[in-house]
Amino acid sequence: MIPETMEAVVLTGPTPAEQVRLTRVPVPRARPGWVLVRVRAFGLNHSEQILRLSEIQADYIQKPIIPGIECVGEVADPSDSSFRPGQKVAALMGGMGRSFNGSYAPYALLPASHVFAIETGLSWAETAAAPETYFTAWGSLFECLRLCRGDTLLVRGGTCALGYAAIRLAKALGCRVIATTHREQKLALLARADRAVLDTGRLAGSFSGVTKALELVGPKTLRDTLRYVEKGGVVCSTGILGGVYALDGFDPIKEIPNGVYLTGFFSNDPDQQTITELFSFLAEHRITPDVGAVYPFAAIARALRDMDHHKVDGKIVVTL
Repeated sequence: MIPETMEAVVLTGPTPAEQVRLTRVPVPRARPGWVLVRVRAFGLNHSEQILRLSEIQADYIQKPIIPGIECVGEVADPSDSSFRPGQKVAALMGGMGRSFNGSYAPYALLPASHVFAIETGLSWAETAAAPETYFTAWGSLFECLRLCRGDTLLVRGGTCALGYAAIRLAKALGCRVIATTHREQKLALLARADRAVLDTGRLAGSFSGVTKALELVGPKTLRDTLRYVEKGGVVCSTGILGGVYALDGFDPIKEIPNGVYLTGFFSNDPDQQTITELFSFLAEHRITPDVGAVYPFAAIARALRDMDHHKVDGKIVVTL
């Protein structure tokens, strides 16, 4: 039985974690082209923090909005889709939590095009750590970097959920991995990498052999990363952990070294084939996504506060 109402996080303006409250709202009703998902768990993401603290003011954000760009759960009402009631699914991106209500709620009405069937033996919390984080790592490594066994991969900004995921995927493939952090006390968290490096902001010239680089710090260190890879190497810019969102005065002719390639990954267009391949890879290589901490939905304000203040290493998951 689908209830009439539910408690959800509803944003109307900039909202520090300390001000987040649960609000009772109607449970949405399925309609053609959309699937009602009973949310079992969802991961927290940096882009949701940006939305909550500042982006919520933008005209293109629907307001009021229930945030949350990903979730895992079961189909509550498939409407006219090919899903069946009770089917295990993941959903992510496509405007979720920005153009229409997202996952910070027990039920989410989502476009069928961005709901994907999954088969996994992982727990709900473990499964929730995979969709956005591992899909982004997967696309960055395999679609953009075309990572191959024998590559030496640099993960710049390795001590985030996406960094941990990229390290695990690359190691499972058979690559050598060098990972960085700008905090000395976090070097031990990069134990799965072959080498952990303290990032002072300048890596170029410190050592050689990197054929592929995943840039998670972003424009703040991108110029240096481009100078760091071997000729013929590829750099994929995916993250913005450095808080710099664009390159000012970037001259691609002078600043991309000859024979080095620059690409980027934008995770807004997942598809069923990729999600199926991803979960199959996780099962084949017995990868359990790293979960930094799990919070019940009633404690979501605390979960958001801990994310804002960097109190958790790895993916924060909220369960319902």
